[in-house]
Amino acid sequence: MRRLTNVRLPKPICNCEGDLWWVLLDEHDTLLAINPMEHGSAIAGESWGGDWLSPMGIDLQMNGGLGLAFPEITFDDLPKLFDLLDRLWVDGVEAICPTFITCDLPSLHMGLSVLREARKNPSSQRCKLLGAHLEGPFLSKNRKGAHNPEHLCLPNLSKLDQLIGGIETEIGLFTLAPELNGSLDVIKRLNYFNIVVCLGHSSANADESNSSFANGVRMLTHAFNAMPGLQHRSPGPIGAALNDGDIAIGLIADGVHVHPNVAALLQRLAANQLVLVSDAIAPYGLEDGRYIWDKRSVRSENGSCWLEDGTLAGSTLSLLDACKNLSLWNGNPTSAIWSATIAPRLVLDKEQTIDNYLLGRPLNQLLRWTMSSNSDELSWHQAV
Repeated sequence: MRRLTNVRLPKPICNCEGDLWWVLLDEHDTLLAINPMEHGSAIAGESWGGDWLSPMGIDLQMNGGLGLAFPEITFDDLPKLFDLLDRLWVDGVEAICPTFITCDLPSLHMGLSVLREARKNPSSQRCKLLGAHLEGPFLSKNRKGAHNPEHLCLPNLSKLDQLIGGIETEIGLFTLAPELNGSLDVIKRLNYFNIVVCLGHSSANADESNSSFANGVRMLTHAFNAMPGLQHRSPGPIGAALNDGDIAIGLIADGVHVHPNVAALLQRLAANQLVLVSDAIAPYGLEDGRYIWDKRSVRSENGSCWLEDGTLAGSTLSLLDACKNLSLWNGNPTSAIWSATIAPRLVLDKEQTIDNYLLGRPLNQLLRWTMSSNSDELSWHQAV
């Protein structure tokens, strides 16, 4: 048996009093129990000095990496896909929802088939493939961002069946613009299959956003990007989500998609709702430079990516680097850790608690987070 003391657990809102825990491990370093420490108490064991213990990250919006884009992969790319998943594990990410931006049907179905095959080869030290995230094609042409307008269309059940008919269990999230005609039927059908419906690439106003929430939309895809901003006379989807209080709010914390001050403000306003996503695309894990992505030239620089016309096209940021950024910007490391490790899990299953993600897990599949004593920088490593 082994006991860890003075351990912190991530929370959406910091509570400095009574925030320390002790953790009991068996002879294999598997977590058996987590118990609170009384304020000012001393318990025998290995002190973590206030470091945080968390599960690994979950990325709900990951478009590719190491030169691969999920809508473009074929079975020949399986070795490189495994390399990417191994790299993500090293980068502290336990699982991803592989994301498909708007593409043609053959490419979508080929990519989903490759992922289906990849899931047959799991490894205890490899990032897992969760249900795919389909970002499109039911998006607003006025808010298309880097999506190819050739494949955008109005939502309807017939088209939805062409997209995912018979493979609904392989889809985890679906982003659409709920103000488009036909969206309500699609939202209801996706809810029936327990697919998380997200508002994104949308021109929805506050009323349209509230209506979509009432009918089953549960998340904003990359808040502030490809949607109306937060205005005092026009709150849009962000204001509607903040007022609702129960809608997950995805955030790309590279400092470019959303200004650090606004990201910190969003955390203060909606700590329980904020979910960090990377929105990483094919150049993830590669040197800065120019690459071909979605048959177009894309430039990656300092963690962000642009098309040749200057349109933002995602990031090359790792999820846990985004977490470190948010911690630096908001001065609240426990909330940042929550947004990268716990909040994404709650999007997929709201009934779980943090204990469910820690108890019974080997310590080497969890993360230890430390705040530098001489700076405001957060760092992490495998919790061994």
